[in-house]
Amino acid sequence: MAVAEAQLYAKVSNKPRGRSTSALLEPLLAKGFPAHIAQKALVATGQKTIEDAVKWLHSHCNDPSLDDPIPQEYALYLCPRGRLHSRLQDFWRDSKRQCGKNRAHEVFPHVTLCDFFTCEDQKVELLYDILKQVGDRFSQRFPPSISLTLHASPSYLGFFIDDSQANVLKEFAVAFSSEASALADCHVKPSLKQFHLTLAHRFYPHHQKTLEQLAKCINPGEPCQWVAALYSRDMRFVHYQRLRALFQYKPQNIDELMISAGDLIYVDPRQQSDASEGWVIGTSHRTGCRGFLPENYTEKAHESDTWVKHREYIFDTASRSFTKTEKEPNLSQNTALRRGVLVMCHGERLDQVFGKSWLQQCLTADGKYYRADLNFPSSLPRQKDSMKQFECDPPLSCCGIFQSRLTGEALLDQEVTVSYVYSSPALRCVQTAQHILQGLKLNQKVRIRVEPGLFEWTKWEASRAIPNFMTVAELVEASYDIDTSYRGNFPLSSLVPSESYEDYVNRSSAVIKHIISACPCKGRVSGVILIVGHGSSLAPLTRALTGLPSRDSRDFAQMVQKIPSLGMCFCEEQKEENKWQMVNPPVKTLTHGANAAFNWRNTIMED
Repeated sequence: MAVAEAQLYAKVSNKPRGRSTSALLEPLLAKGFPAHIAQKALVATGQKTIEDAVKWLHSHCNDPSLDDPIPQEYALYLCPRGRLHSRLQDFWRDSKRQCGKNRAHEVFPHVTLCDFFTCEDQKVELLYDILKQVGDRFSQRFPPSISLTLHASPSYLGFFIDDSQANVLKEFAVAFSSEASALADCHVKPSLKQFHLTLAHRFYPHHQKTLEQLAKCINPGEPCQWVAALYSRDMRFVHYQRLRALFQYKPQNIDELMISAGDLIYVDPRQQSDASEGWVIGTSHRTGCRGFLPENYTEKAHESDTWVKHREYIFDTASRSFTKTEKEPNLSQNTALRRGVLVMCHGERLDQVFGKSWLQQCLTADGKYYRADLNFPSSLPRQKDSMKQFECDPPLSCCGIFQSRLTGEALLDQEVTVSYVYSSPALRCVQTAQHILQGLKLNQKVRIRVEPGLFEWTKWEASRAIPNFMTVAELVEASYDIDTSYRGNFPLSSLVPSESYEDYVNRSSAVIKHIISACPCKGRVSGVILIVGHGSSLAPLTRALTGLPSRDSRDFAQMVQKIPSLGMCFCEEQKEENKWQMVNPPVKTLTHGANAAFNWRNTIMED
């Protein structure tokens, strides 16, 4: 055992242990887990759900440190949300691409209120209570907006907080640290130096000018909600590097580490003398197991990727009251909230890749579906009528499913709150909405409203007829999260084949007006309305919403051809001006190259 780890054991092993009152602990004890191990699992997963803790316990069944009494380290950060956070993330990405990685990239944008301190597992819940109580006391004093001033030096770039506002934040940090030290028996030091939000740190001096130019693109006055968040990390690996597994690796020898794609690995650069070239010795964050692994199976990860978020206190400066995610208070009619509308094209469809004869390529002689290519889905939804209905209503390809889920995950990373989801009745659109919700972890929480009026311009239908879409009952039976109580504003029977461009524009205008009126803000959360339609949906819906005239029909088709899978437009409500404005979408576009079919016999064997 390393000297540093031995010191940690000595530091914590003789401390008396309290008794936890966690409501999550009892079910774990009932499952037969020892109390100290169950408590450790809860802390390691942020004390969120029993399911998370049980999953952690099963993953760590072979963890040699499972019985070790070493606690986690905790820190309290003030973090921005909203458009300012998005602009800061843009800076993080652009600065890394243009100037390489610097120390600031290791952690998300934040202001340090209390730096890392240790707390025994059974007393962590006291920290949650203290954060809530201190937050309540300071909620009325928290600045309505925080003034940020850009400061630059040859090795540092960041925003400094105005002294008068920083003093309130320091008092909040001192109050939290004092009560945590007294009640949770842990030594907490508040940050008392100049409060700042770091943009770049420990970079090469010749990059300073480029970084400053990028920083000046950030408007520090962007709308922002500030959150005091409590994070934890494993104190044993503070000085280790983090790697992320790109591929699965199955051990060939007993001293090798099993990894899955996405796993995070702790690697100590000082302990690599026993590793062969191209190999490293690491400890899995997911399982706690240690062993050799191929370095070319990994990429560098950020320090904060292995941190756990426990609780947060949201300073609601708009209404001067505390907002809690689990419990939303009633909304007064005078509260000005901004809604957003995200209009999106569906993902890659099968006929887009395999042509109009795609269905013939994947059916056996007796009419049964089989996977003719890895980009075909593993199965097709069941329809009570003929499989030929899919010819005019094709599903997503596997790449289309991946595109949709990746977009949902990106929206989740940007903390986009989707409150309502509308979809064209086309199967590819319903599937896109479903997989976006899965990426957002909102499946079964937000249900899809199938709106026939969102179907594309019917003049473009090759069959010159409206497709025979899957019914709501069939979609539900196929496990899609459909809002069965929703009744479309435009029934399917109202869709006319080969409609004029003017009729399509008018239909789109009427649909978007209906959706907006049917989707009020929920509580005090200014949610986003997600609309999944077609390439032809983006311009008519958003231009009607923002009051712009429709595009000329002569260049409409050419414009639609430029819209890729998951292409999106975002409109934001300017409530004080009673209008909507087109702004940058919350996530970037998804760009990738083509991958043609490959026949090894014709390509490799042919002379």
